[in-house]
Amino acid sequence: MVGAVARAAAPTTNCSAERAAEWRITNRPSTNRGTAEYTPRPSGLVARQPGSSRASRARRARREKAACATFRASRVTRVPEWQRSIPRPACDVACTGGHRTPERDPRPRLPSIGALLSSSPSSRTTAFALHALGSSARAFDGVAEAVADVLDVHAIDLPGFGDAAGMTGTSIPESVRHVERAIRRSGATRWILIGHSMGGKIASVVAARALAGESELFGLAGVVLLAASPPSPEPMEEERRRDMLSWAADGRLDADAARTFVDANVGARLHPDADALALDDVQRTSAAAWTAWLEDGSREDLTDAVGTLDLPALILAGGEDGDLGEDAQRRLNGSVYPRASVEALGGTGHLLPLERPLDVAHAVRDFWESTAGIGPAVPADVAAVIASPRTSARTRGLLARRAVADDPHATPAALTDVQLATLRVLADRIVPQDGAGIDIALRVDAQLAAGGGDGWRNADLPPDREAYATALDALAPLRTHSPREIDAVITRLAAGEYDEHDALSAAQFAAWFEDARVDLVRQWLAHPATMARIGFDGFANGGDDVFTGFAILGADEREDWEMLPVIAR
Repeated sequence: MVGAVARAAAPTTNCSAERAAEWRITNRPSTNRGTAEYTPRPSGLVARQPGSSRASRARRARREKAACATFRASRVTRVPEWQRSIPRPACDVACTGGHRTPERDPRPRLPSIGALLSSSPSSRTTAFALHALGSSARAFDGVAEAVADVLDVHAIDLPGFGDAAGMTGTSIPESVRHVERAIRRSGATRWILIGHSMGGKIASVVAARALAGESELFGLAGVVLLAASPPSPEPMEEERRRDMLSWAADGRLDADAARTFVDANVGARLHPDADALALDDVQRTSAAAWTAWLEDGSREDLTDAVGTLDLPALILAGGEDGDLGEDAQRRLNGSVYPRASVEALGGTGHLLPLERPLDVAHAVRDFWESTAGIGPAVPADVAAVIASPRTSARTRGLLARRAVADDPHATPAALTDVQLATLRVLADRIVPQDGAGIDIALRVDAQLAAGGGDGWRNADLPPDREAYATALDALAPLRTHSPREIDAVITRLAAGEYDEHDALSAAQFAAWFEDARVDLVRQWLAHPATMARIGFDGFANGGDDVFTGFAILGADEREDWEMLPVIAR
């Protein structure tokens, strides 16, 4: 039973009966294109356009006739790659009551999204890995190989390290911009961050900026921290800091310094190959970058800039790590990532990717498959539009946070466990979802806890939170009913005929159920994956430096960069 979307009858057009029989609703945004939530309408309901003279109506009729002929002759559909799994009509000219023009509009259009991006968007999930002090991208080779079937690991040499040892600009802000440029160039539209030690602090800043919409990036799904430096100043004994600074005093790090550093940061001797790599990475590190981290970066307090990051996170610590062991990780990084699970690898020091690459890979794989990757993916081309200047930073941040997977282990904030379970039963029948779904019931619970909503309530009902609790307590037996029995109760609720409980009258149950349906559907529509599915792109009107807006405003006309999903009903 789908209570969220009304079914529409096929329109009567000048096309053949064959075409009318295959008619599908083409969802288009409403005329209010500046809001991120809307109610879709059939594109057959169009406004009268200027220039409706007899001559223009004759031209339109000729174009319609040509479109119908094209439909019967070719039956070819041209839609973007990501839409190929969506049922659609047999031609690219949707039947919209005779108002669709198949020819290309001669008026100038804004640049296509491809012109705004430096590379093609990718639909495969990427893990961007940021290394530790004195290390390089090569430290993640073992991890990358072990997770290659589920994630593309793109390890980045930070300025002053590895193959980027000759780069200047080694401060945290400059390193953050370096990482953001690398992510942007990659074209990744669904990605996680892996930050080791120093790279963990940089990863937290990148994550905070992405969730705020500040970096023209979209698609962050989670963060993995490996013995990570926190956004706050890193705990370190000052005597040890002075010793490490002295190693670079003459402008280079020698073999003795490298040996001392590696031995002090492992729980047991490394494999010979890993040991040789670690020693080489320390020696090819820029002395300026080494000094900049110890004197400034590790001491910098970015707690306020990062804030609290509400997204899936995994924190791994070395059981033998001193300053950044399990206790420090729980205290310093756990408060930044409230959804994080914290695990310690026994017998391991600070160099986790080199000491235990397979264990790290196993943890990352499980994190992706069970937590960070369980939500619906936003199609790559739509994610690219959100990341582009066509979308304002504020809107991009809002959509970035909505796209994050729901916490499978979350406890309700406003409802009880039983009430939330009951609401999920109703949600599954009102808004059925295929594949990876959105926990819209949990999102409604968060809305109730925050006191959100549409700003009004039925005068016959108590406040929303109380109304939900009362109604869901009464409907709790639905959790053990069959789908057919649940649908029968839903039908009675909607019709105002459910009078089997004294808590609320039949009319009150109907009023509450109307509000509940609206809340559930609103949460579903607000997700950017849903917007992509129904073809809504009204969020892409710019607004930061220049208001981009839309150049093509006619009914049933779209910009070159806009998507046009056609969904069968």
